[in-house]
Formats: sequence, C-alpha cells, structure tokens
Amino acid sequence: MGVSYEINVPATSANIGPGFDVMGLSLSLYLTVNALVQTDKPNATPIVDSNITIAYEGENSTGLSLDPKKNLITKTALYVLECNGLRHFPHPTTVRVNNRIPLGRGLGSSGAAVVAGVLLANAVGSLGLSKQRMLDYCLMIEHHPDNVAAALVGGFVASYLIEVDRTGNIPASEADETAAAEDESIKLPPENIGHFLQLGCSPKIKAIAIIPQFELATSKARAALPVAYKTKDVVFNLQRLAVLTTALGRETPDPWLIYRAMEDKVHQPYRMHLIPGLPEILATFNPDNTPGLLGICLSGAGPTILALAVSNFDEIAAKIREIFDRQPNGGIDTHYKLLDIVSEGSTCVETHANGCRR
Repeated sequence: MGVSYEINVPATSANIGPGFDVMGLSLSLYLTVNALVQTDKPNATPIVDSNITIAYEGENSTGLSLDPKKNLITKTALYVLECNGLRHFPHPTTVRVNNRIPLGRGLGSSGAAVVAGVLLANAVGSLGLSKQRMLDYCLMIEHHPDNVAAALVGGFVASYLIEVDRTGNIPASEADETAAAEDESIKLPPENIGHFLQLGCSPKIKAIAIIPQFELATSKARAALPVAYKTKDVVFNLQRLAVLTTALGRETPDPWLIYRAMEDKVHQPYRMHLIPGLPEILATFNPDNTPGLLGICLSGAGPTILALAVSNFDEIAAKIREIFDRQPNGGIDTHYKLLDIVSEGSTCVETHANGCRR
C-alpha cells in the first residue's frame, strides 16, 4: 500500500501596478503535483537520488531538471525535510507534475514551484506545519512575498518581509541555479519572517492575461531597475497603492478609480524596453475608450500583460494582442487566458490509489 497526495498551487500576478514586491493576486491557472509515497516498501541501501523520482507532463515543462537536487519543487522539499531532521524523503516517492503556468512569463511559476515543494515536504514528512510556518520556508527561497503569499493563501494579498540572513544551504529559486554544496550547513528559517493580509476583491472582476511567447528572466527585469528613486515617484506609488487596496474590494468597481490606482512609476517605466509594445499598451487603453476595462499593468516582472475587467473580455484581449501583432520583425505571438481571481490558495489533499479524494 502507498499514500497519494494531490497538491494544487495557483498562478499569481504580482505588483498589480503600484504594489511592487507588495501586492499579489492568485489566478485560476494551476501547478498540480501528484505524489505517490510507497510506505509499504523499505528504503534502498544506500538511498539513491534522495528517495524520489520526478516526471513532468504538459506543455510548460521544457528544460526543467529531473534531478531531485536541482529541480525547484524537489530541492525545496528536500530543504524543508532536512530542516526538520530528514535528509531524504522518508519513503520512496514518485512525483508527477502537470504545470499549466507558463514559465518565465510573470505569472509566478517559480513561486508556485517553491510553494508546491513546501507542501510536498509537509505532507510526506508529516511535519504539521502551519500556513505561517510554510510561508517562512517559502520566503527563505523565494525572497519576494508578493507571489508566494498569494499562491499560498489565495485572493488579493498584501504582504511584507522581514530581512533575514540567508547564508547557508538554501535552494535558489532561479531555475538555472545548480544544487547547493552538500557540505554547507542547513539554514533553518526564523519564525514569522513574512506577514500578509487578504484584501477584498469584487467577484465581478476577472483577469485577462495576454502572454507573449517569449521568456523574461526575473533577474533581467530586476537588473533594469534603478538603485535610487525620486521622492515624487515613490509618493506617486504610495498614494495609488493606498487606494488600490480598497478599490478592488468594492461591490461595484469604479473603473477610473481603479485605473488611476493601478498606475506605476517604480518598475514599469524601467522595463519598457524589455517588452515591445508595452509603452503603447499602457498609454492607449482606458475605461472611456475600452468599455469593461478597470486597469492594466505588467504582470510581475513580465512579459505578460494583466488587464482587470468586468465585461467585454474578448474585445479587450483582442485590442491588446493587436498591438503585439504589429510590432517590428513580424510581430509578437501571444496567447490569451481569461482567469478568475481565486480566493482559495494552495491545497494538499490525500487521495486513494484510484485518485479519489479522502
């Protein structure tokens, strides 16, 4: 006999305009991890590959490592287990991953992998971690709380992080990083390093994701940002952020209130050159000339464009995609997804061998 678990982690859109490294929305697009733990089989001696094998299915898996010590999901799980006295998976474990979240597009794919790894370790190791403690582990690896907090708890989330020492054997969230040296000491996360609030978001609001078919590494997008800002630009963002935290939760969304509250001067202006068409998109559409639109912004580090709207979803998407289509050198191919803002975050359920939930 064995025990099976199904883990689902939602995609996320971070920043939402002015909330750089602060705000996140969880979206109805999922990373699913199915794990079979063979509790009836003895461990091999010596243990090979940390007692775990991993395989992927679906389109968003190209180039992902199957080495348990390099794959972001499994190396996160191994880190959490080792922090709790388990150097390997306690029983032979097979993991199958179906990732529907596009990689490197600003929809929280790496944050989702980290959250999935923490939930996987919590399940197979019977650790009994609280959501708050799981967030601590996530934030030791993924240093920005906006994505992982929204992915973990769901909804429209505001968060902040207490800076901590991250020296030691801690996995890197960048997908191309190699495994950390085994002789480094493990670094246990301090408690309560991340804090969050779930804010209101009207059920009338849906998310339009226009996804260009090229990847943009978070590290490259961050490298484009300045080391210092003008006071007036910081104040500009703080004013809008304060309004946005309440504006999205009103029963009847106010289009111009939200549109202005989603403006930004901290990160989007410095990333314009990385995403052809972005300047025109941000300057062209507004609630007067695009009925149903509430606001528009870069999703995370990009290149995905996030538009919040209450109606005319296909028409809004078509207008944005048209700008990408007419970019130089044959245009930029895009995909379009209409997503719900989901109030439930990540889940881990034990299932029967036939896949039914217990």
